[in-house]
Amino acid sequence: MNWAQHYDPLGNALLSTLVAALPVVVLLTSIAFLRIRIHLAALMGLAVALGIAVFVYRMPVITAGATTLYGAAFGVFPIGWIILNIIFLYQLTVERGHFATLRDSLAKIAPDPRVQVILIAFSFGAFIEGMAGFGTPVAITGAILIQLGFKPLHASGLALIANTAPVAFGSLGIPITTMAQVTGLDAKEISMMVGRQLPFFSLIVPFWVVFAFAGWRGMRGVWPAALTAGAAFAIPQFLISNFHGPWLVDILSGGCSIGALVLLSCFWRPKADWAPPAESHAKGAESPAPAPDRSASPPGESGPLVPPRKQLLQAWLPWGILTAFILCWGLRDVKGALDHLGAPKVAVPYLHHVVQRMPPVAPPDAAPEAAEFKLNVFSATGTGILLAALVAGAV
Repeated sequence: MNWAQHYDPLGNALLSTLVAALPVVVLLTSIAFLRIRIHLAALMGLAVALGIAVFVYRMPVITAGATTLYGAAFGVFPIGWIILNIIFLYQLTVERGHFATLRDSLAKIAPDPRVQVILIAFSFGAFIEGMAGFGTPVAITGAILIQLGFKPLHASGLALIANTAPVAFGSLGIPITTMAQVTGLDAKEISMMVGRQLPFFSLIVPFWVVFAFAGWRGMRGVWPAALTAGAAFAIPQFLISNFHGPWLVDILSGGCSIGALVLLSCFWRPKADWAPPAESHAKGAESPAPAPDRSASPPGESGPLVPPRKQLLQAWLPWGILTAFILCWGLRDVKGALDHLGAPKVAVPYLHHVVQRMPPVAPPDAAPEAAEFKLNVFSATGTGILLAALVAGAV
């Protein structure tokens, strides 16, 4: 028995929209204002969504339950599989001491904390977003900033702000491809439309993240770095999303942004060492966050010592190997060959070809929605990350 989607169940477009938004409102309100733990807030949002689906939209209970299990399975694989393996690679670099060298090399490129925020939170964070996504870049870049002396709350907040520009494409374009699967639209067309809107925000975000950290006066001192990082990210973001697709947008754009900042650092530095005033500005929006504590640096040094070239190579090698594997796993021919090794599809009971999309969202002759769980272990991005981590650990 099919269930036909009804987009205005209450007979009022505004009221139906407000009711449909309730799960998201409950989730965000629970986290931001009620201070409820994230997993509990997510369960509350899920309960509200199920209630609205069953009692407002008249979705059969068994279909709503099947949808919930389908979404949970997708959260475990491929999303959870990606997060698990990127954290494995991260912990591997930490245990071998490579992560500290990576941190010091980034700090030496940008001794000024304002430029560090741009380089690490925005540029390097976008690079990690393209490979792992799903909150991983916030965790990794936040850890780097904390080790550089930033307070944990400020580090996490700055990392979250910086992660707004690349998050639409996520890990190998998964948000775009998932939307294509759900809507039946072409993934490349969605990529093109997203890629024509986001570059404007990508130009703004580096300025925004520095403003959040250092205030207006602090931002003015590093505007060349903010403009360079934003432009070096926004231009490739537009070109790749429009002429290639969503899969490699963040990886290549983030890499371009890092490279541009490295080149800029060869001939430009902020005019003077920056430090926030002893007292906050009167206006909260212009109050800079406390500067990182640099008391751990050797006397007379403005930042960490330059690590030996061999250590630098060892520190960056795992991420280079990861990039190579991710680029390889992103190729359609490689994915197709790996899928031939085994990629079983399981039709979700009580959901597969049960939901019928209706006009105007779908054409009148649209087929019922397919709901198949694809267990493509070999071609999954998380598997590529796991192999990259194993290779990086062996060399």
